[in-house]
Amino acid sequence: MNETETSAESLATEVAHQEFRTGVPAGRFRLIVNPERAQKYVKHRLFVVGISLPLLGIGTALGLSGYPWIGLPLVVVGALLHRVVKAHATKILLHLALHDAKVYREALDYEILEVRRAA
Repeated sequence: MNETETSAESLATEVAHQEFRTGVPAGRFRLIVNPERAQKYVKHRLFVVGISLPLLGIGTALGLSGYPWIGLPLVVVGALLHRVVKAHATKILLHLALHDAKVYREALDYEILEVRRAA
């Protein structure tokens, strides 16, 4: 292990959820988020696939059965849901972690979120 790895490991700290909630808005912590893992976690946590697939199916069925003005918005929402969550996954994860201790603990355990003391 070289010197840079040692110093990087010493910067990461174990922070209680309540301290995290009060320290993040005050700027006491530096947060590092893995964007790929955050996208997967947020999509799973918010059940995006389970919501978007029925929207796409119902919208398509309505459009094909003669109700295109009702079906089209459902298809659009179902198609855009993945993109919106993907684009804002880090912000959504931070919001969830600030408000739910379980999400905060899972984000730390699954190495999605890393909390460091601000220098």
